[in-house]
Amino acid sequence: MAVTPEEIADAMYEMVKEYQGKKQLKAGDLIKAMIQKFGDEVDKKQCKLAIRKLMESGRCVYTYFGGSFIELPPEEGVEK
Repeated sequence: MAVTPEEIADAMYEMVKEYQGKKQLKAGDLIKAMIQKFGDEVDKKQCKLAIRKLMESGRCVYTYFGGSFIELPPEEGVEK
């Protein structure tokens, strides 16, 4: 059974959420992790589509600190 881009996006979101504040993940890191997780059921094209879905939905954002990283959007107005 093929994995849908939505399922890949959900798995990517969970991975980004897990590593938030610990490690910055690049798009390539997420693609490699999803291919490792789902095996032959996914390919690079599906993973790129899943990343696009994450960005368009606002669940994740690109940040740039000497390289492009995918992170959760900052929570505005939250005191720490």
